Amino acid sequence: MLTSLAIQAIHAYQRHLSPHKGFSCAYAVATDGLSCSAVVLDLVRERGLLGALPRIAGQFASCGRAARVVGSRVSGVCCCGPIPIPFGFGGR
Repeated sequence: MLTSLAIQAIHAYQRHLSPHKGFSCAYAVATDGLSCSAVVLDLVRERGLLGALPRIAGQFASCGRAARVVGSRVSGVCCCGPIPIPFGFGGR
């Protein structure tokens, strides 16, 4: 049940919030790949919510490192899963 709710929440974030937030995920910008929400969605689907938690934490850490690398190309918040996480770097 938790896994299903997490997947629904990520989908809602991707459909309704992410397109309107005005900036890109630092991880996606730095890697020219998947956004954190897409990575987290895949992890949750593959491992279930509880089984994915350690890797989700690792993804958030990777996004934080990416935010420091891309700096001004990303606007101060990483779209890690359904919860935007602020980082201390400049905006565009």
